[in-house]
Amino acid sequence: MPVGIEAWVTQIPPVTRAWLALSVLTSLAVQCQLVTPLQLYFSFKAAFTNAQPWRAFTTFFYFGGISLDFVFHMFFFMRYSRMLEESSFANRKADYSWMLFLSSLMLLLLSPLVNLPFLSSPLAFVPIYLWSRRHPSTPISLFGLVTITAPYLPLALVGLAWILNGTWRAAAGDLLGCAVGHVCWFMQDVWTREMVGGPTILSEAPEFLKRLLGDI
Repeated sequence: MPVGIEAWVTQIPPVTRAWLALSVLTSLAVQCQLVTPLQLYFSFKAAFTNAQPWRAFTTFFYFGGISLDFVFHMFFFMRYSRMLEESSFANRKADYSWMLFLSSLMLLLLSPLVNLPFLSSPLAFVPIYLWSRRHPSTPISLFGLVTITAPYLPLALVGLAWILNGTWRAAAGDLLGCAVGHVCWFMQDVWTREMVGGPTILSEAPEFLKRLLGDI
């Protein structure tokens, strides 16, 4: 039977666990100087003109060096991604992966607006925002200092990130993640219910992905 850290890791749902593992391994690789951030960041010129397409992938897994800001983002991203995957996306690995994939595409297209080389933090805010909208009356205690309801959580975290980084650029990325999260919430919860009366390709994974991940 797994014990300690192994038991904790195995209890994390599969999509969140894979995301967390890739993020930690990427930061450790940079910390150990196996790669540099210059090899990981995303720009359209570097990724497509210079034929370095891996940048469209690695930009979502580098949260910076091991620091207080790294721990801050890891904690909140893992907590709310896990809660979302265990509730709204329970036994729906494909749908959760598909939602994150579509969110990543939106962030890549919008990234020139804020000139962000790394999109890990904006993507992490998507499940946080979606969870907060689906649990509007849930009280949240921030470090035991103040209690807010769930819909205010994303803005509170944006403010904390701004304070920790001391620059508006970190807040801009997180706000971009909130905007993409709002689009996902609208497509998942509003459009499918009130506009089309059922799931669409924008709210549910295609069948081939469900088969690939063992959901059907």
